[in-house]
Amino acid sequence: AAASLLSAAAQALRLKTAIIGIPGSTDNDIPVIDKSYGFDTATRVAIRAVKSAYVEATSAVNGVGLVKLPGKACGQIACYAALGSQAVDFVLIPELKFRLDGPKGLFQAVLDRFKTQGFAVIVVSEGAGAEMMGEIGERA
Repeated sequence: AAASLLSAAAQALRLKTAIIGIPGSTDNDIPVIDKSYGFDTATRVAIRAVKSAYVEATSAVNGVGLVKLPGKACGQIACYAALGSQAVDFVLIPELKFRLDGPKGLFQAVLDRFKTQGFAVIVVSEGAGAEMMGEIGERA
């Protein structure tokens, strides 16, 4: 949209210019392109945050390192940060539904992780579990 406005303004002024639009999204969720502007930087910063959460989680008995990352509709930053840090036990992304309670829910999985390693690191993409918000609000 902005590139179109700039092009129209340049044409109105009879300027000989070329306007190029570079799509940007830290979520890397733009079809057609391999990597969007800002994604690498966002991922590097996220990896540092996850590594810090790992240090904090391992410093306490049954410690939890919880990192919320950008991604309302796309969990790529969360996934890349988890893979890049090699320190994450659970990754919650908007593309996959999950349960909080029950024998196969996140809470039980975290308790099981406490038994095996004594801590847990969880990375959450900001849109993860959005479909549950209505349920939680109705219970309260």
